[in-house]
Amino acid sequence: MLQKITSRACLLWALVFTVAMAGMAVAQEVSGDPEFLPPGAKLEKLVDGDANGLIFAEGPVVTCDNRVMWSDITFSSAGPDPKFGELRAGNIMEYDPATKKVSVYRSPSGMSNGLRIDLDCNLLAAEGADYGGRRLTRTDLKTGRAYIVTALYNGRPYNALNDIAIDSKGRIYFSDPKYLGWEPVEQPGFAIYRVDTDHTVHRIITDAGKTNGVAICPDEKHIFVVSNDNGGLDFLQLTEGQGFYKGPMHLAMYDLDADGNASNRQILVDYYPEDGPDGLVCDADGDLWVAVRDATRPGIYAYRVEGNKAVEKAYIQTTIPTNVHFARGNSTYLYITADNSLYGINTNKKGHHLQ
Repeated sequence: MLQKITSRACLLWALVFTVAMAGMAVAQEVSGDPEFLPPGAKLEKLVDGDANGLIFAEGPVVTCDNRVMWSDITFSSAGPDPKFGELRAGNIMEYDPATKKVSVYRSPSGMSNGLRIDLDCNLLAAEGADYGGRRLTRTDLKTGRAYIVTALYNGRPYNALNDIAIDSKGRIYFSDPKYLGWEPVEQPGFAIYRVDTDHTVHRIITDAGKTNGVAICPDEKHIFVVSNDNGGLDFLQLTEGQGFYKGPMHLAMYDLDADGNASNRQILVDYYPEDGPDGLVCDADGDLWVAVRDATRPGIYAYRVEGNKAVEKAYIQTTIPTNVHFARGNSTYLYITADNSLYGINTNKKGHHLQ
């Protein structure tokens, strides 16, 4: 039986606003296998969302020249900006670890969510709904020019692109759920799509639930897909006393063949009845770092896949997190987006980067 979500529980997705306004401190519980986390590792806030007027942080990524970019999703339900009295149009933010400088790389962002860097060091953005582009774009970071990779499937708009993965052949994989926005749903369900280098688009996974985070392991034999199914299409439109029925909340693994096709779904972790993950990333060893939105134990969970199960190896407590990404080179630093801010922590793992 599916658990009914009350409007208050459903608004855990909007907990970031409560956290930001209340000025709550991030808990510092960090524990686990020293192979994953060094003794004494502490989470640090790198960019304060309140101080920078940010709303909701998502999709951190590290560029080839070591800038950190992430999406500031400016939900229309957050209301108009007080300066102009008009709705915010979304931002892609930029942070320079060397200078600590924070700036807006691009606005409007197309309501981008997940970001990735392609094989040629360009920026890929999964643009969502709520006045967003509902498309996959590629930006040349040298010139700033943006290009539409795909905006339609079978002649119809996507629901609301969410997260992105790439493989060593340059193929792009993205998820397409819908959590909010006035736009109609025109695809038959929530899916994972693959864009080949000849620009053809293929719908490769349709049985993963409400698809969210997506990642490909270093040997490219598996693709990991999150289902975070809150049961509705626009949770912020609920009024007091209304609620949804929660659907699958799990982390799944599929076999991935040489042509980029997925099969043999295996549920590695079932989080139900609590909320499941959001974004995730693989380290160089193929272990997973997953942003888990379970309100009873929110944070970053590090897993090692053993057979058909993911075994927890480390835990970093945060406010409700959204996504993670490793620094480049020999660095073992992990960037985290949670509430409306950017965080970081030293680990004992290097990230998996294709460039």
